Amino acid sequence: MRAALEADGDVPDEPDCKEVVHLAAAIGLGVQEVGGDALAEAFGAFALFGLTAEDWAQMLGAAERGESPPVDWGLLQQRADVLGPVQQASDEQLLRARTVLLGLRMFYGLHAMHALFMPDTPALAALRAKIDELGVFPILDHVIALSSSPRHFAQGLAIGLDPLFDGLYETLMEQLAADPALFQIPDDETGAAGFMETWTRTLREQTARARKRADASCEEPA
Repeated sequence: MRAALEADGDVPDEPDCKEVVHLAAAIGLGVQEVGGDALAEAFGAFALFGLTAEDWAQMLGAAERGESPPVDWGLLQQRADVLGPVQQASDEQLLRARTVLLGLRMFYGLHAMHALFMPDTPALAALRAKIDELGVFPILDHVIALSSSPRHFAQGLAIGLDPLFDGLYETLMEQLAADPALFQIPDDETGAAGFMETWTRTLREQTARARKRADASCEEPA
């Protein structure tokens, strides 16, 4: 979308979120209430294990017909229990989970802000490339971008307790240590101050361009 706006091109349609709804329904209501086809679309949208929706449909269909080992769908429902792991965690584990959660939120924000015309320094580009290389931004987009309600806070801590996200946090921290100058624009000695000034100026320019496009659209004959 950022590239389209910078080139005065057409803005692409927003992605369909029905796959997320299907997955949430499967967790809350049970897989049988959703159906194999809808669940296959949901798994395919997340590109789990690199499989397409068609791949998942074949696998799930085979399981439903008894042509493959039975699938323990209860494991999927168990993932909905977000309070249990938090209640059972030690103080040290909770502190670590908070560190992981806050760190992943920072990395998620740095990646997402690129769409809001944040200046693209070499360090930011490298960090974003690492996230894209791992293919985890869609996952971060759903599990990190949570509200601050008590339930979502518990969900966030449960995420931080998961070894998968702990390892992801460590990987991104290693990338940050390798190139920490996130807000240093090349050949700009003003540092973070120059970074913010450039960002503010770009936002104003894009706002003015958007207004011109809107005015031109209103002037076109019906």
